[in-house]
Amino acid sequence: MNFRNTEKFLPYPLKCKQIIEEVEKVFLGNREAVRKVLMTLLAGGHVLLEDIPGVGKTTLATAFSKALDLECNRIQFTPDIMPSDVTGFTMLRQDTRTFEYKPGAAMCNLLLADEINRASARSQSALLEAMEENAVTVDGVTHALPQPFMVIATQNPYGSSGTQLLPDSQTDRFMMCLSIGYPNEKDELELLRRKHGRNGTEAIARVTNAAGVAQMRREVSEIYIHKSIYAYILHLVRATRSHELIVRGASPRCSVALAALAQAAAYISGRDFVIPEDVQMVFKGCTAHRIVLSPQAKQHTSAGEILLEILRTVKAPALRER
Repeated sequence: MNFRNTEKFLPYPLKCKQIIEEVEKVFLGNREAVRKVLMTLLAGGHVLLEDIPGVGKTTLATAFSKALDLECNRIQFTPDIMPSDVTGFTMLRQDTRTFEYKPGAAMCNLLLADEINRASARSQSALLEAMEENAVTVDGVTHALPQPFMVIATQNPYGSSGTQLLPDSQTDRFMMCLSIGYPNEKDELELLRRKHGRNGTEAIARVTNAAGVAQMRREVSEIYIHKSIYAYILHLVRATRSHELIVRGASPRCSVALAALAQAAAYISGRDFVIPEDVQMVFKGCTAHRIVLSPQAKQHTSAGEILLEILRTVKAPALRER
């Protein structure tokens, strides 16, 4: 594979490094998760954080909002949350006898949808238009959301008290699904030291703002992808549709998301072109939540293990200078 501008490397994106450092003031133990949330933000997507309570999902989202100086709203999903809490509603003003739109929680730059799988299907579906179209429609009138817009949703593992499965159409709109896991002993000890007796988020400094994030997104969209990389992405996604243990493979939306995430991975690494390792880095997080395993497969393996097998069997393009 020939790639252009082999001698042109972008300066290491200082803002990316600073954003990661600020977030890690309060979120320790999983730099990979921090990097992938940032990649998703720069790729214009949304993140679903799935794990047990108490491992820092909400802290991670809040830290990003502060480091990026984005207007952030948080909505705690419960069974009695209504769709209008998310989208907003119209009300009649008595003085003017006209209808006025009252914004909902989605009218912001970064929406933290906490424990999204505790809400009813109606309330969950209220996010669909916002996540796909960057707009909400209330009483037949469409209202554009501020830009940039991103949803960071958290969910407890299915089977926890009061939870239900997200609809497939909702899950497929999350560009990345991550599991944080427990920190190691050293990081947990440092977390205790930093958090004891104070609010750690106050220490986070602003690195950029909404305009800066929009500019970074434009720069990411200009990262070069060679045609052989596009073919590699396509082969990986199509392999999920023909695998004997997968009854429903990844959608074309997954292919588009993989390309965008690979561009973001290259950008954070200081390159202006995508290499196969960029695709491999984000393949599992972008794809695992979009596929459905056969009942037999669920008893013996996981989506992640099958995707790693696909990565081993699908040949990556070789790099060479021209």
